[in-house]
Amino acid sequence: MQAPGVPPDDIFLRLGAAAVAGALLGLNSDLRGKPAGLRTHALVTLSSAIVIVAITEVAAVAGQAGVDAMSRVIQGLVTGIGFLGAGVILHGQGEVRGLTSAATIWVAAALGVAYGSAHWVAATTGLALSLIILVFGGSVEGWAHHVFGSDRRAGDPRHRGTGEHRLED
Repeated sequence: MQAPGVPPDDIFLRLGAAAVAGALLGLNSDLRGKPAGLRTHALVTLSSAIVIVAITEVAAVAGQAGVDAMSRVIQGLVTGIGFLGAGVILHGQGEVRGLTSAATIWVAAALGVAYGSAHWVAATTGLALSLIILVFGGSVEGWAHHVFGSDRRAGDPRHRGTGEHRLED
């Protein structure tokens, strides 16, 4: 049943924008061989947006109780995404891998919330900044370690821009 206050074209726009944003984040991960790729990220942003669009009408009808319900839904999303993100973090042989993938999944959920609630500027700015960080962050990290002489990951090209971190003994 269609909610009377949310036009179908607005729902399509919100969900479509969320799915595209997630796909862009996931494509970046896919191209780098990360465990969570295009489909995972697109589904996370889309599902977050679906939940927000669905609860939007409840919040509008229920007044303050609806705002409280919206808050609880967002809290639930954050908690659930935390578990999903934890699943891509791998520990072994003194290394932690997948932190960037986990963080990107969390960003995907936040973008889904923003697109689902039609916060276009926040969502689009968040997507742009996330892509800049993901595309250029590894090179900046490598440069900073080289310039400042950090011994963490220094000179080891396997770790440049991968989000991997050595645990100190």
